[in-house]
Amino acid sequence: MKIVVAVKQVPARDSQLRLAADGRWIDDSELSFEINEPDAYALEEALQLKEKKGGEVIVLCAGPARAATSIREALAKGADRAIHIEEDKLESVDTLGVARLLAKAIEAEKPDLVLTGLQSDDLGYGQTGVVLGELLGLPHATIVMQVELDEAEVRVKRELEGGWFQYVTMPLPAVLTIQSGINKLRYATLMGIKKAKSKPVQNLSIAQLGGLPVPVAERTRVYLPERSKQTELIPGEPREAAAKLVEKLRFEARVI
Repeated sequence: MKIVVAVKQVPARDSQLRLAADGRWIDDSELSFEINEPDAYALEEALQLKEKKGGEVIVLCAGPARAATSIREALAKGADRAIHIEEDKLESVDTLGVARLLAKAIEAEKPDLVLTGLQSDDLGYGQTGVVLGELLGLPHATIVMQVELDEAEVRVKRELEGGWFQYVTMPLPAVLTIQSGINKLRYATLMGIKKAKSKPVQNLSIAQLGGLPVPVAERTRVYLPERSKQTELIPGEPREAAAKLVEKLRFEARVI
């Protein structure tokens, strides 16, 4: 069983974000970075499947040179090897372009299963895994909460709205986007950190994958949300005012 896990390096969740000078993205010059949390759950699921079924787990990451730290962390947790698509200009590439790069790297591996996180903590588009499945021509499922592997198929539990779930069976190979909380994340052990130093990392350039894809969507502006305060006095007797307040909270603010 060969499993490829696509991971992304994103700013740490406690980072203080500032806009870049051009207003198109954030200034990342002084930020610390980590593995995208939904991708960490995808990695954990892959490692647990490997422990049950055997095989190997391959980490695939597209990003600048600094992403090597997150790749080594994934290797320290138990992944067998990694592929790093190293490129500093991926901010200008849209979801489709990133998925095209990942798909070209995956095609050479011919995996049985491809896992991604549901979405990234920085952009939150939630599209890469689905687009990747389409580009690879593979069946895919999203918001996966449980994975059961057979020899030639996979059965997944998907989370729907309103507390409902859906069970889907698909042939292998397949692409799954994993929901956060599907399992408990493991920490890298000291032995795992030592072993990670000798595990192979294949570096792929954009030129090897056919060049930087031309984006079909462009991010032109990033800005902080505007804060505004508004006070409304509700006149009348206490009982009448309370009834009006409840009505506003229910139908306007939608908090009850």
